[in-house]
Amino acid sequence: MPVRTIEWVDGTIRIIDQTRLPERLVFLDIGDIETLSEAIRSLRVRGAPAIGIAGAMGAALAAVSYEGEDRQGLISAVREAVSYLRKTRPTAVNLFWALDRMEARLDALASQEAGRIREALRDEALTILEEDRKVCRDMGRNGAELLPDRATVLTHCNAGGLATSGYGTALGVIYAAKEAGKDIRVFADETRPLLQGSRLTAWELMASGVEVTVICDSAAGHILRRGGIDAVLVGADRIASNGDAANKIGTYSLAVVAERHGIPFYVVAPVSTIDFSTVSGDEIPIEERAGEEVVGGFGMRTGPEGVRVANPAFDVTPSRLITAIVTEKGVHEAPYGKSLGNLK
Repeated sequence: MPVRTIEWVDGTIRIIDQTRLPERLVFLDIGDIETLSEAIRSLRVRGAPAIGIAGAMGAALAAVSYEGEDRQGLISAVREAVSYLRKTRPTAVNLFWALDRMEARLDALASQEAGRIREALRDEALTILEEDRKVCRDMGRNGAELLPDRATVLTHCNAGGLATSGYGTALGVIYAAKEAGKDIRVFADETRPLLQGSRLTAWELMASGVEVTVICDSAAGHILRRGGIDAVLVGADRIASNGDAANKIGTYSLAVVAERHGIPFYVVAPVSTIDFSTVSGDEIPIEERAGEEVVGGFGMRTGPEGVRVANPAFDVTPSRLITAIVTEKGVHEAPYGKSLGNLK
């Protein structure tokens, strides 16, 4: 990534407004929780790891924005902000993981002075940011070993630098493979209805010097059937303890077709995306977004006024369709209850 997705700048949160890509690269400086929450809901910042970082920074923002030295008042302000942020998006577990971590840090600081609490929460958020950068690099190296020296991969949605601190999960594997001297080409699904593949994945791959071809989602089956694809790489927003993985809607279809044609299907995500309290994908909450995104997105009417629309943002790929799950801790294969359980 030529630019950073999310940063802490002088007491504000700076993000790339991803709703403006690929036409314009616009940065937003966010100084309050309401604006941050809107940015998460509207996908100005998106991707499970990036949302987690944004949530952590939001807790820090609430602390540094609190005026006065009343310790209990500051603690209450942070808890209120955390509660508000928890309601933004339900599927990506990284958000809740990061907010839980910030609240745990707050609990440990409950007897400290207000200034110390502010400093410690800011430092914790920055630690989460730096950890993500290292985690993504480690995932990338682990996943790159799965690809041959000359490889063509297919990916869905955006699991790159724009979805993380700046390197990526699934796309991090591609970047690491390129850095290792491998010849990598990418087919990117456009990813209806908000086109994260064609708007975001294609933009960052081109900016990073990776050859990319955009295809319609409905063309993926044809591309996989005709041969020449060495692997499917996707990210995840939540992985159940049995290995079932929730990712952008359309991922499950790819997994079914990949299995039919003997193509490896890899899920790439940090350990923080694994929800060990969720037994299977049946328990993962699936966000339902506004129907207008489907029939009126990007200012163009593509369906009749008043038509009913179902717009699930995610689907769940059963673990039996997943060749391996790549984390910063290594490459994990079935049975996932055991291989992932070892990561607790």
